[in-house]
Amino acid sequence: MWEWSPLRDWVSGIITPYWTYPFLLIVQTLIVVTCLILTMAFYTLAERKVIGWIQARRGPNRIGGLLIPGLAQPFADVVKLMFKEIIIPADANGFLFRLAPFLALVPSLAIWAVIPFAPEHAFANIDAGLLYILAMTSMGVYGVILAGWAANSKYAFLGAMRSAAQIVAYEIAMGFAMVGVLMAAGSLNVGEIIRAQQGLFGWNWTWLFPMLMVYFISGVAETNRAPFDVAEGESEIVAGFHVDYSGMAFALFFIAEYVNMILISALTVIFFFGGWLSPFDGWLPADSWLAAPGFFWFGLKTLVPMFSFLWLRATFPRYRYDQIMRLGWKALIPVTLVWLLVEGFMVYFQVGPWKGHL
Repeated sequence: MWEWSPLRDWVSGIITPYWTYPFLLIVQTLIVVTCLILTMAFYTLAERKVIGWIQARRGPNRIGGLLIPGLAQPFADVVKLMFKEIIIPADANGFLFRLAPFLALVPSLAIWAVIPFAPEHAFANIDAGLLYILAMTSMGVYGVILAGWAANSKYAFLGAMRSAAQIVAYEIAMGFAMVGVLMAAGSLNVGEIIRAQQGLFGWNWTWLFPMLMVYFISGVAETNRAPFDVAEGESEIVAGFHVDYSGMAFALFFIAEYVNMILISALTVIFFFGGWLSPFDGWLPADSWLAAPGFFWFGLKTLVPMFSFLWLRATFPRYRYDQIMRLGWKALIPVTLVWLLVEGFMVYFQVGPWKGHL
């Protein structure tokens, strides 16, 4: 477990050693979850501002400070949703209707337990971290399916079925892309995957660019974001699986979607862009702060795919459902299979940065 020494020393000074570990774990979990929620909140503001800029309009500009008009807009949205009534349809299954938002949100938060923000800074440094990520990312669909079924609405059920089929198709392509990363690193440990990418030209994107494209496109589809947002297509099925949700129940789905966007961005950086490694590693003296690995580089790199999510939404129209299925089954999966074969030859003949991983 990540143990930030000042925090550990402070905790050890106020409680008995027996309770230090669980208390430290709770405090660190609260810190990470709070930072995620705040990041998500400002991400929604950035989305409105960026899309407004792309479409030649101003975006939120009323609520907030003088330096950044609209800065308090995310918090105004939270207050609005907190005070709105949660309406449960008369024919809905009340228990499953309430449970579905939590099933969508909890897996997206649980994955962060194995995300290394910096060297030796992960809650759980487990050897099967990649399998854990695959398992948790696959569980989010249950919340969507339950939401569509429990509402007892045709629109909601159609959205849930669309989402389930879409996630199955793109989960396979995403899994094959992660197999390519596993072959390159020779380990299922997320930290080891980052360490295997030493040097700017050792980053996986230089050798696995097709896998990078497949992984990120699949990530956009997995999060049901534009142009793959047919599960909640407003012009077709009136918001889909969360058409009957309101108040904080809707907010939980909203939070889950944006946390998943941040997560896919972070995983893209970890698998293909060296995680917390510096791009100047090997180019500058080792004692230079620019060459030092750390959270600064991890956070800075993560902003790029986060911006790409917004750019895609502002640029592309929504795909038809048959186009989405065709792209997943007939384009992305074959690309990953072919590149896995190419990568297998590269690893076997020790071409590229993967020498010694057999």
